[in-house]
This record gives sequence, C-alpha cells and structure tokens, in this order.
Amino acid sequence: MTEWDGRGLVSTEWLAAHLGDASLRLYDVTVHLRPATPGPYKVESGRADYEAGHIRGAAFLDLVHDLSDTTSALNFTRPSLSALEHALGAAGIGAGMRVVAYSSGSPMWATRFWWMLRAAGIADVAVLDGGLAKWTAEGRPVEAGRHDYAPAAVHGAERAGSWADKQDVLSAIGDGAVCTINALSPSVHSGEAPISYGRKGHIRGSTNVPYAALLAADGTFRPDAELRPLFEAVGALARKRVICYCGGGISATMDALALTRLGHEAVAVYDGSMAEWTADPDLPMDLGA
Repeated sequence: MTEWDGRGLVSTEWLAAHLGDASLRLYDVTVHLRPATPGPYKVESGRADYEAGHIRGAAFLDLVHDLSDTTSALNFTRPSLSALEHALGAAGIGAGMRVVAYSSGSPMWATRFWWMLRAAGIADVAVLDGGLAKWTAEGRPVEAGRHDYAPAAVHGAERAGSWADKQDVLSAIGDGAVCTINALSPSVHSGEAPISYGRKGHIRGSTNVPYAALLAADGTFRPDAELRPLFEAVGALARKRVICYCGGGISATMDALALTRLGHEAVAVYDGSMAEWTADPDLPMDLGA
C-alpha cells in the first residue's frame, strides 16, 4: 500500500511521504469503550489522549459528539447528510482533499469514519493501516497539543444501499440472496460471553466473521488473500448483498471495509445493530454458533 488505491487503507509509509501535502487532511478519531455496570460499556471521547500525543499535524474529530446524531437514544447513530457535511466542513474537509483517519486503539473507529464518508459519497478517504500504534512503533513523528484546519465546504451525495435498517435485517432472514454477518466475537455471537447487548446471542440467520480475525499481529488488516477465505466460508462473496452488524454499528465497518477491498459491491452496515435489535423482544435471536 505504497500508493493511494482507493480501497480504504493507506500504509504508514504512504502517510509519512505525504504528511506535508496541502491537500491532505489527517484526523485522530479515537473513542474508548470503558467497562461499565450496567454494561456492556461506557463511551468516552479520545480527545484527551489525542492532546497528549498524536501524529504530527493531525486534528481531532469527535465521533461521539460531532459525527453522531445526539438526539438518538442509540449511541453513534449516523447524522443526517447535511449535519455530516456541516461537521466535516467545520473540521476542514473540502473538495479535492484526501482524508486519512486513524485511532489509537482498535481501527474500528477509523473504519466507522471511513464508512460514514464513503456512504455520503465522499470518496477520497482512507484508514491508516495499523493506526497510531504502528506509526509510533516505527519511530515516526508525534506531537502534543492540538491542531485545527481552516474551515472548508464539502458536499456529499448519499450512496444508496450503504446502510441497513431494522426492517432490512428482518427481511433478510431466510433470504438466500442476503448474507447477514455479525462482527462481534464468537462468544458474544453464540451467547456464551458474560456480556451482552440486552439479549444474548445473535440475529436469527446471521453468521459470524469477528472483526478481530481480520487483523494481523501488528494491528494491520490481513492481506486480501487471507481475508477472502473468511468471507467465503460464510457464503458472503457469493451473495448478492451483505449486511454487517455488531453492537452499535462500529466494528461492523471493519467487516464492511474488508468486503469492499475484496470487491463486493453491495455491502450495508446495520446502523442500529444489536443495540436496537435486542431492545425489541419481538425481533428473533438465536443462541449457538
């Protein structure tokens, strides 16, 4: 990944070579999920970590407050296109710019950002493969404090089919043309984990490609040749459409990125995911693998 290939990822080598480009916009989008009771977690912005140390020149974008619909009862619900355009423009994203996002922990925050922009028709966006951990392990430049870009204007166009809602997922049950994939861990999928998102198990008819299985030991995405068998094993690449979900529509975007890299052209993310699904006792769930 020494070049910008438009397939969702860029390497630390690419970023280091382009860090000073006037058309580059680089953002730390870190969020933390802290254990909590009642659980399964408490949401915490990563801004404090960003200000303590970030890739030189990076700004911070707050997925929790700036890039979510804060009027929704569900965490991380995507904002309207107009609200997203406003937030991105205020953060410095405009026409003709290349946008790179990273996080200090799991890449799922950066892939969520990437998916939101891709779904909004903003194409020149990528995730830094390996994130801040790989960047710092290689001894590349970091700084403390904060950096802000001058405001700009960006206009998107919603990409049809990028998002799924509750009815889409319900209709997919038993539909042989659709593969619904749970990106959560195997133990959460089966219902054996001590934590749950309100009800144990998984959406009826869904299969499991856990987001952690997509990553190599250094936190980068595994090569396409290693990703492909994971999705072939559940029949995703042979289905007309794939719907990815997780707890709140975040780690599902890691599966969505991998599928996009593998060339699947009809991938959707269920934005409400388990947080919405489990809240309705009439919606079917299953236990087991």
